[in-house]
Amino acid sequence: MAEQHKSAVAIASPWVWFIPLLPLGLAIAIYFSGLQTATFLFINRYTQLLPDTFWTWLTFLGNGWGIFAICLPLLLLAPRLLIAGLLGSLFGGIVSLIMKAFLALPRPASVLASGDFYIVGEPLLQRAMPSGHTITAFAVASGIFFACDRDKRSSLWWVFILAGLAGLSRNALGAHWLTDVLAGCAIGVWSGMFGAILVSLIPETQLSPIKVGPRLLALGGLGTIYVMLTQTLDSELNQSLQYACAVLISITLALFIKAQKPKAI
Repeated sequence: MAEQHKSAVAIASPWVWFIPLLPLGLAIAIYFSGLQTATFLFINRYTQLLPDTFWTWLTFLGNGWGIFAICLPLLLLAPRLLIAGLLGSLFGGIVSLIMKAFLALPRPASVLASGDFYIVGEPLLQRAMPSGHTITAFAVASGIFFACDRDKRSSLWWVFILAGLAGLSRNALGAHWLTDVLAGCAIGVWSGMFGAILVSLIPETQLSPIKVGPRLLALGGLGTIYVMLTQTLDSELNQSLQYACAVLISITLALFIKAQKPKAI
């Protein structure tokens, strides 16, 4: 069975690995051409046409706790895809921490006057590049996409649309420059590909609900319920979404517990 899940990415066309160079190259071009402020203000201004809740809910897709909660039903439906996304986001998170500390670039709120742009929530000042939320969103989307069978990927294109909107929300909420988002997109896609490679090494027999790995993820779901009910993630506007996620996790865990019972012969 394990042979059937050799890296979906490894057997794909090599050119796929070059696709993230497009947003990365665009980020570099914008930064060094002096258009960083202009592109940020343009997007930040016109995204105000949609309500704040729309953008805070989208940014929730780039929050580690949030995306884990939303994707947890895959623990029952397609655990390989869930693990690929989680591994990708973990790798992307490590890259993000290193780059943020090394580059230490300022965010819009520390460069622009408060009245020059629209911001939701407390202003963030430092560690701009890259956007961690964007990395997480694209890492999970990419991990799920590339861990899926190649003949089924055509129906999953929308995960990248959601990831793109999650990245755009960081600009809309005044938290990141467009260059941060574009760089996060590239890093996230590469991270998700790496996650898909790693998950291909896991035998299918180890993904059963009665195995240790899925059970540990289920325990993570319990911890996530606590977070959803006791903390505010990114914005108070997400509170109702957090409660909905707590319900979703609870239903998933109830079904997971049911799956622990041996089937009657």
